[in-house]
Amino acid sequence: VVIFALMMSAMLVFFIVPLTILFFIYLANILLLIYQRNREVKADPLSEVWDNARKTLASFWDICARIWHGYELHGVENLPEGAGILVYYHGAIPIDHLYFLSRLFLWKKRLCMSVADHFVFRLPGMKLLLAVSGIMPGTREECLSALKKGHLVSISPGGVREALFSDESYQLMWGNRKGFAQVAIDAKVPIIPMYTQNVREAYRMFKETRFLRQLYESTRLPFTPPYGGIPVKFRTYIGEPIPYDPNITAEELVKKQICKRQLSLLFQTKAAVQALIDKHQRIPGSIWKALLDRFDTKKK
Repeated sequence: VVIFALMMSAMLVFFIVPLTILFFIYLANILLLIYQRNREVKADPLSEVWDNARKTLASFWDICARIWHGYELHGVENLPEGAGILVYYHGAIPIDHLYFLSRLFLWKKRLCMSVADHFVFRLPGMKLLLAVSGIMPGTREECLSALKKGHLVSISPGGVREALFSDESYQLMWGNRKGFAQVAIDAKVPIIPMYTQNVREAYRMFKETRFLRQLYESTRLPFTPPYGGIPVKFRTYIGEPIPYDPNITAEELVKKQICKRQLSLLFQTKAAVQALIDKHQRIPGSIWKALLDRFDTKKK
């Protein structure tokens, strides 16, 4: 009984923060439904009618960001006034991206449309929250429509695969995904790299096994639960934009995004996102040092 109790306590500690985040997400959707019903709101979820509700949600998550992760956002000046595509590294839980969306809305009153994996839209009871938050499927049409309306669009080419199988080495797992590059060309907008320091030290996944990898590749569903919730320091860095070039092809744009600086004859140059990781992240990641970053007020 004692051993069982200790095991259950350990599991609770490992998973309580991710479960708490999930609880608050569903609670937010319930509150939005109440708000919609009481005020008889029938407007488009992206319209300004919902701005007060968005501000309330953003304020809540920003408070969580400040308290739990001492969250900082750097490089907002690199965002274009109009449309653009933000490309970022995907942690085990994209809570850092939620923090970014919240602070961007509070600071700039800007709604950044975010591309999510298809399984997110299968989750029950999330429809209104996803719509109000600007979460959308990653189809070319949806992205182009958002960009033509002047929105920022954020996407992680690594997606769920990167969330599940990357680790404290912060390896980018983009594969051959270059759809975002073609969208950038079609919409004639810049690509802006973004990265959050220590995101893998806060939340982690279990080590990759052949079975788990095959299970994901065959179902495209994230069966492996994340664990952690350690209050390490989070700093999100927005890099300099890669401007739209009317003479560049999609393949060349991806190469420009990935191949930014040459390391040796045996290695291709690294991506703009990888450059941010190289500059701001210790490799391999260290939970202890990431916790100490909470007390390092001079580091930017």
